[in-house]
Amino acid sequence: MRIVDTNEALIALIADLSKAPYLALDTEFLRDQTYYPKLCLIQVASPDGDTPGVEAIIDPLAPGLDLAPFYELLKRPNIIKVLHAARQDIEIFYLQGGVLPEPLFDSQIAAMVCGFGDAASYETLSRKIAHVEIDKSARFTDWSHRPLSRRQLEYALADVTHLRVIYEWMKARLEKTGRSAWVAEEVSALQDPALYRLDPELAWRRLKPRSSSKKFLAMLAAIAAWREREAQARDIPRGRVLKDEALSEIAAHPPENGEALERIRAVPKGFANSRSGKGLMEALAAGANAPMPPGAETLQAPRRRREPSPAAIDLLKTLLRLRAESAGVAPRLIANAEDIEKLAANEDDGVAALAGWRAEVFGNDARLLRKGDLAIALENGEAVVVELEDD
Repeated sequence: MRIVDTNEALIALIADLSKAPYLALDTEFLRDQTYYPKLCLIQVASPDGDTPGVEAIIDPLAPGLDLAPFYELLKRPNIIKVLHAARQDIEIFYLQGGVLPEPLFDSQIAAMVCGFGDAASYETLSRKIAHVEIDKSARFTDWSHRPLSRRQLEYALADVTHLRVIYEWMKARLEKTGRSAWVAEEVSALQDPALYRLDPELAWRRLKPRSSSKKFLAMLAAIAAWREREAQARDIPRGRVLKDEALSEIAAHPPENGEALERIRAVPKGFANSRSGKGLMEALAAGANAPMPPGAETLQAPRRRREPSPAAIDLLKTLLRLRAESAGVAPRLIANAEDIEKLAANEDDGVAALAGWRAEVFGNDARLLRKGDLAIALENGEAVVVELEDD
């Protein structure tokens, strides 16, 4: 097993990986006690070629190790970076290395196009494609502990060794079905830097407020930004500063002083008199005179010309399920609940299911169903889609 814990060893590893057509990648990290994820391991594997493939574990916690050569590798356009459920790994690469892996392949997204349903796990894909069972006994390892046992390291390395088999099977399947572009379209959304920026001024969006009150949203934005800065400065989880429910309650009923703040049930005893409590009160004062935060207008749902029929929604959901099953694609990759409601209300603006490959699989038929040119019937006890002929 190749363990990389010196700068010399890392440079040698990068040289060995630099000509690979793709790299299988994974990370192990901790973030339950910190705001920023603590990167503990990087696993990497290259495929067999003229020489045997490389399998290695990089130890980011090794004293003096400079990961810059690894992050430079992630930017090389001639090497595809293969990850499973890549978003958290990408967040670490972006926050710590300032890079977004390019080009990128996410095997969980590809699994939805290849007929494995929603959010297929790495264990499921390993079993069904690579025909191996993953030993889960080391799943809850403290990856920051040193030394790690050989069993723990083997568990970590397995997250990339079998990923090579999964990727090559999926790549062949996607090329055969002509669906590589479908996956590329979905993966491109993961390469938006805005997904990974930790901007305190946008922290209020995480709370998914249901109220569109301008006063409430201005107050929520102010105190959510304060909490984000506190958590970042102290490198602790947001909830350790103040829990989400406390922020929502405070924004809905802003306390006028520390005594009133102390009476709010979700606020810990003694918080009002702490340094954090004083900071919160200052944020409340600022929020009282602040405008509604940018983007909050999207929370005000546009008034529908007419409310969609529940029966129409159900019919469209059934059509979606039938067409998704026929195509071997996860339904949620084609259309979400909001898309279905818009289609049922004949409000097509912004409905992704009416464009590109989604329209071919489902959207065009959804329009025909609305027009009465398509029907859903029972045939031998099974729901089927029937095209209606003109009289």
